[in-house]
Amino acid sequence: MSDEEVQRVTNALDEVERIADPEARVRAKSKIMAAQVKRNREWARERKELVIQLWDSGNGLSYRQIADRLGIKLSTVQDIFRGYTGSGTVRPKVKPEEPS
Repeated sequence: MSDEEVQRVTNALDEVERIADPEARVRAKSKIMAAQVKRNREWARERKELVIQLWDSGNGLSYRQIADRLGIKLSTVQDIFRGYTGSGTVRPKVKPEEPS
């Protein structure tokens, strides 16, 4: 997707924000949010596969290089390799060390 195509999608979302009738605006946002839930799972799966492919392709790309190449956060790349999914609130908690 080109930057121009991304801008068109952004512009379309901005138009939803400008819907004058609050009920119509919320209905439109709700439809978009519901559709996006399905997309997010697929997009996250695709991103994960590509991150792993770039790391494992023999190119020797570091996590930072992968993040820069894909335009994502370094922590996102790290989370993929740690097996984290979802928000930070669902990540495993570090157990406190017991006193010796």
